[in-house]
Amino acid sequence: MITNEWAVPAYLYLSIISVMLAYIDFTTKRLPNKIVLPAYPVMAGLLLLPAVFDGAWGAYVSALIGSAALFGVYLLLALINPRGMGMGDVKLAGVLGMGLGWFGMDTLLVGTVLGFLIGAAVGVIALVTRKADRHATIPFGPAMIVGAWVGILVGA
Repeated sequence: MITNEWAVPAYLYLSIISVMLAYIDFTTKRLPNKIVLPAYPVMAGLLLLPAVFDGAWGAYVSALIGSAALFGVYLLLALINPRGMGMGDVKLAGVLGMGLGWFGMDTLLVGTVLGFLIGAAVGVIALVTRKADRHATIPFGPAMIVGAWVGILVGA
């Protein structure tokens, strides 16, 4: 739950691009760089507001660490299995990691795990209902986004 009013613009921005990216990924299986990449400096700048005006430097550092950590984990997964994880997902992970990391590493972990669980559930449902076979690609961005937002709104 967002308790710092200075953080609201960052999460309003994140909510807007989350809806856009979930829709785009669901319909095209792409997470466009023109939306994802600018989100890094925009989120970092907007989260700097509560750090400066309310002294929330610990949360700010946590957000930056969360961004780097989640980007790194997803990059490792993409390098291990390039067909299972796209680079759009890797780049999105860093943005979501910043949003989750603001609330601490417990929230980062919860939001990340929920994203994987939601993605797995969608995959199983698609297989069982024969909407996809085991070779189909299923966009993972929407699951990442929903998991992250549940983590942000519910917390650890």
